[in-house]
Amino acid sequence: MTPAEKAATISNATFIRPAKFYLSGFSNIPHVKYFYVFLCFVYIMTVLGNSLLLSVIYLVKTLHTPKYMIVFNLALTDLCGSTALIPKLLDTFLFDRRYIVYEACLSYMFFVLFFASMQSWTLVTMAYDRFIAICFPLRYHSFVTKPAIAAMLLFAWVCLSSLVGFTVALINRLSFCRSLVVKSFFCDHGPVYHLACNDTSLNSILSLIAITIIIFIPLVLIALTYVCISIALIRIASGEERLKAFKTCTSHLILVAIFYLPLVGTNLASLTSSIHPNARIINSSLTHTIPALLNPIIYSLKTEEVLNIIKRFCKRYRMRNLTSSKKVSSLSLL
Repeated sequence: MTPAEKAATISNATFIRPAKFYLSGFSNIPHVKYFYVFLCFVYIMTVLGNSLLLSVIYLVKTLHTPKYMIVFNLALTDLCGSTALIPKLLDTFLFDRRYIVYEACLSYMFFVLFFASMQSWTLVTMAYDRFIAICFPLRYHSFVTKPAIAAMLLFAWVCLSSLVGFTVALINRLSFCRSLVVKSFFCDHGPVYHLACNDTSLNSILSLIAITIIIFIPLVLIALTYVCISIALIRIASGEERLKAFKTCTSHLILVAIFYLPLVGTNLASLTSSIHPNARIINSSLTHTIPALLNPIIYSLKTEEVLNIIKRFCKRYRMRNLTSSKKVSSLSLL
């Protein structure tokens, strides 16, 4: 047997894939269960808000426009992302089931990271919509069409699922012969691959590439669109028209700030220095859950168009109840 074959045999013999990981969650924080109860409330409100928005957009044909295709996609990814994360998180820490099977851990990681990345690129698509609407208003209906938006969103779904899938799949090449305690609230990529005892340089490089594609490139693109929007607004003569145009962007800017600022802060802190696991968990958990709760409220449910449609639905529902109650009372009199 050659030296290379011997080395390969030793490497295969010492390759260790654990049956389970242990999710540590918070350490030394009293009354931490109240935080998980708060996340349960956040999840319920997220499901209600996003389900309502999805139903309204699906049922009302006047909302079947490119803009609301993007909003529908954001609501869907918010709903799926929260569902991928929070129920399992509550089961893990409220009921103290902290051991997670290796394969389930990787699946958990994939879905949470994939839907977070889809949220990021959906915000880029929204920025594109605002950019065309303000900078090229006469050509808006030529550039922002249903096929164009569908192609952009489909491209994001395919590319991001491939990127996140490849990033997660590379963990299979690692050997875990040290601790199996994941210092996070879910199977996060960084805390998991750092537990490996063989070479993790490829995982580290791909992690940087993924962070760049999922966080920093979208941020740069959004920043560039708003630079162009600002230039276009300066050229508008009327101050009233300028303010009116800017107001259409405020909701999107709030969503961008809520989503990206905690993510950028956490990732920069982890790259430049060590960050305490508790701080990382609080920041990451709120980043993955709060935007999904606020997105439908900030961007859609407060707009006049959607509010008027919801009011119409409520009036119809009341009218049906009134007519049905009148029928019941007339029948009882007979």
